[in-house]
Amino acid sequence: MSDPFNGLRELYQEVIFDHNRNPRNFRALDEATHSADGHNPLCGDQLTVYARLNDGGVVEDLSFIGHGCAISKASASLMTEICKGKSKDEVELLFNDVHAMLTDKHPDRDLGKLEVLSGVREFPARVKCASLAWHTLHNAINQAQEVAKTE
Repeated sequence: MSDPFNGLRELYQEVIFDHNRNPRNFRALDEATHSADGHNPLCGDQLTVYARLNDGGVVEDLSFIGHGCAISKASASLMTEICKGKSKDEVELLFNDVHAMLTDKHPDRDLGKLEVLSGVREFPARVKCASLAWHTLHNAINQAQEVAKTE
């Protein structure tokens, strides 16, 4: 009998590998209005998230630089794609929903492409890798001065 979750696992792996090998928005953003650093001491992931918000609080551009494991980099890449064009409030809702999804709670809405990250729940040590970029973006748009950490 075939494993019904095999296709989902393969999709999860394919998307993670694609975004790791070819990260979207992997660059410093010279015109950033907001930025923050993030560090996951457990895995060694380090990144900086850059955002340009307009006067209405909408994310006009979003990027990141840094190094880390495949999950960390893929999550940051997916995050930059999904959050462009969203308001600060919409980004905060996504932050909460992604955190819930990664920690085995189910958000009340469909997260689309981001749901490939739900496979991380099978590997508790990797939840911190997948959530680092999101915590860093949260700090950036709220202009928090501390380094985002997953500890």
